[in-house]
Amino acid sequence: MTLAVRAGLFTAILMLASACGSTSEPELEYVEQPVEMLYNEGFEHLERRDYNRAAAYFDEVERQHPFSEWARRSMLMAAFANYQANKYEEAISDAERFIALHPGNASAPYAYYLIALSHYERIFDVGRDQSTTRNALDSLQQVVRRYPDSPYAMDARVKIDMTRDHLAGKEMSVGRWYMRSGYYLAAINRYQNVLRDYPTTSHVPEALHRLVESYVALGVDTEARQVAAVLGYNYPGSDWYQNSYDLLTSRGIAIEGEGLEEQDPSLIRRAMDRIFG
Repeated sequence: MTLAVRAGLFTAILMLASACGSTSEPELEYVEQPVEMLYNEGFEHLERRDYNRAAAYFDEVERQHPFSEWARRSMLMAAFANYQANKYEEAISDAERFIALHPGNASAPYAYYLIALSHYERIFDVGRDQSTTRNALDSLQQVVRRYPDSPYAMDARVKIDMTRDHLAGKEMSVGRWYMRSGYYLAAINRYQNVLRDYPTTSHVPEALHRLVESYVALGVDTEARQVAAVLGYNYPGSDWYQNSYDLLTSRGIAIEGEGLEEQDPSLIRRAMDRIFG
């Protein structure tokens, strides 16, 4: 390949990259226009799902007519357009600015909800850092706390449960890693975090069983039996209880044929108070 051909290909690649960038990040040339025209342009692009250009027009409303009623509306519309374009940081920034300037506005609940959604949509898998998940939880709880009777609070409550389950899953993932590495005390701390901080999530039965496994590995048979009793009392038909039962009977810690959950009600109460208290 000659130098001239290589240069031509390089130029073509640069031109293509430039063209692609210009479509994803539109910049409107400043041309003074009536506020209604700018707003309607933004709304039309929004309806066509051209979210980047819609946000650009709504931003232009603010730039050209900052003290108009349309500017207030455009601020929140820009936040929504950026959210739809998956530009979550921009959406959060727009919504937070709206709240700062118009805290008592009737649309403030939606602004808080949009912030929460922008955090929620960026929740990663349990193997990654969970700071975004915690931000989502905090923002969702703020929606419920500030506007408990709003329609946004209803959806926020559902997402709170899913977010808490996600955080519990992270604790379980770390706990399992500690167990595989032989760090049983560290694993126990993680499983107890699940029981203390996320007691209504789907991970609780497994957390109890993993505690049983950890205590057995450490030779603390009494603790293992008590936790298994709590597991049997709360989840008598679960596979996790069966796994704990099989483990304890195979080690001679429990007698086969006797249900752990029926051994001693006072023991169960004491164990529950210690684990969940």
